[in-house]
Amino acid sequence: MNKRKFGPWWLLLFFWAELCFMELVVHAATAPQFWQPELVLLMLYPLVPAVLLFALCRLFPPRANRVLGPVCSGLCYIFFASQLVYYSIFHCFYSAYSMGNGGQVMQFWKVTLHAIRKNWLPLSLMLLPPVGHAVLGKRFSAARLRLPYLPAFAALAVAVHFGLMALLPVFGTQPLSAYDLYHSTNDMKQTTAHLGLMPAFRLDVHRLLFGFEGGEIELATETKAPMEAPTEAPTVPDATEPTVLPEPVVDTSPNVLELDFDAVPTEGNDVLSELNAYFSSRTPTNKNEKTGMFEGCNLILITAESFSYLAIDPELTPTLYKLQTEGFNFTNFYTPYWDVSTSDGEYAALTGTIPKPGTWSLRDSAENAMPLTMAQQLKRLGYSAYAYHDHTYTYYDRNLSHPNLGYVYRALGNGLDVEATWPESDIEMIDKTTADYMGSEPFHAYYMTVSGHLEYNFNGNAMAKKNQDLVKDLPYSGSVRAYLACQIELDRALELLLQRLDEAGVAENTVIALTGDHYPYGLTDEEQSELAGHEIDTRFERYRNAFILYKKGMKPERVDSLCCTLDILPTLSNLFGLDFDSRLYMGRDVFSDAEPFVLLRDHSWITENAMYYAPSDELILLQGNELSPEEVEERNQDVSNRFRASAWVLEQDYWRYLFGDNLPPDGEN
Repeated sequence: MNKRKFGPWWLLLFFWAELCFMELVVHAATAPQFWQPELVLLMLYPLVPAVLLFALCRLFPPRANRVLGPVCSGLCYIFFASQLVYYSIFHCFYSAYSMGNGGQVMQFWKVTLHAIRKNWLPLSLMLLPPVGHAVLGKRFSAARLRLPYLPAFAALAVAVHFGLMALLPVFGTQPLSAYDLYHSTNDMKQTTAHLGLMPAFRLDVHRLLFGFEGGEIELATETKAPMEAPTEAPTVPDATEPTVLPEPVVDTSPNVLELDFDAVPTEGNDVLSELNAYFSSRTPTNKNEKTGMFEGCNLILITAESFSYLAIDPELTPTLYKLQTEGFNFTNFYTPYWDVSTSDGEYAALTGTIPKPGTWSLRDSAENAMPLTMAQQLKRLGYSAYAYHDHTYTYYDRNLSHPNLGYVYRALGNGLDVEATWPESDIEMIDKTTADYMGSEPFHAYYMTVSGHLEYNFNGNAMAKKNQDLVKDLPYSGSVRAYLACQIELDRALELLLQRLDEAGVAENTVIALTGDHYPYGLTDEEQSELAGHEIDTRFERYRNAFILYKKGMKPERVDSLCCTLDILPTLSNLFGLDFDSRLYMGRDVFSDAEPFVLLRDHSWITENAMYYAPSDELILLQGNELSPEEVEERNQDVSNRFRASAWVLEQDYWRYLFGDNLPPDGEN
């Protein structure tokens, strides 16, 4: 008995249904909210690749076409499944750029296996269409498509594509709308939530190959500040009164350089013109009573892998507790999470600008002029500058980026001889590096740690296993105890660092600055809540962290001002009394009178008056304040401006262009 054959159009409908189903599964597993008006776009956009796949599978003789159908279904599954697994690990989708550098990510194959096990249900569901295609493939018509029909199918795909583009304004044109994400904002995660994974990845490939300038920077939201602080006329003391010494006058002039943005030729480059207009219109931050507080001091800057304020404990991690409570205690600090997790976390802290979505910003900066980093600024004052990492020296191409930032760079395989465990020991890194710079003041050392890296268990994580006995009696689940065991390794590395500073006699003249690269995403939301002692808010609280800024003998000070990773570089520049231009950073000097402002990767933001959650357009007012729709729109435009300007700075090598022949020269180690 012959099985019933499906007509020629059933294959097209099958591909469409298959892609819609996979898009919905990924959407359900990753989107902040499932039901949204743009859900119809997730159902319509798969029609375009479905038409193309249908034409491809009817292009060859019947025997080849019958093989192509299931193969195409299988490839679609691999794409969606791999993106879901990647998202499960890194909380973002891999870009075309990252896919081309995927060999490094595959070093974490054990973590990948764990993510596959964790996502067995959606992965199994998405496997149903390819299996169905393999079973039903022979029943689909495989007749070769006649040549005259090919232009018709191409025209159909083009018509559907432009029809969907015309439909986008229906859902709004505000920042992070489907229209804005398609035309102006490069954000693969948000684009996936609004349009679907396939159109988001297609846009990413297109932008990688042909570049992407996005929309314009709207200067209406920027306010030009006076370049000089107002001063009062001096008063003449009354000779009949006892002489009272006046209070020291605090210099509150703006932190700016003598930059004439209008005098620099743009050579017809509209992007450079917009950047000039943008930076010249920004309000600089002013000098203050903390300006120059650490002038002439040594600096040790640390980006700690997956560090969280939740790991600071007076008994479990006493050195971290000491540094936090005996230095500046920043109680309202945030560590935004970026697309390329650790590398982007470093980039934000070391450059003071926002990482560009869809690429490895730190790697891309390796060919650019980077005169505004702490290393380059301090080297111009005669400092030595060293950078260290206790994992593979080529990971994220740090062997290219870090020397360009101004450092002599050493890591595993490149002059740093630490035992190649997974992860490696921060204690061992400190032990084998302090002799490089102590004794050659002034010095600046930068560390990127690795002991705190996921996966958090006592089987495959060498640092968790090493410190297992120290956490065995803690009232937490295994993963949380393993995470804390890894942070103990960081704590004891800092203890050794303080000891070496004391032995070298430079502790009182050395500043230690430390924060995390990202929140500990190797812990589930439930496990992070367990550590916090309450259910964390994944919109904002997840990114709450600590920034440690300490110098032995300083007067402890609590700093409640809202701040984030982007503020580290301008704050340090001011504290060290450097000549810098505060308009060129996306953050602010925390001790200045500039308004506190924190932005997150998804374009959400926090001020002293409100919190705005961009994915759902939700405004949360604080302290009974009111915010008009116009003010919210202005804030959103400001966030978009900062993202766009940061991307253009990287793409255009803007600092080289801006400083030209006056580019500050590299110092010598």
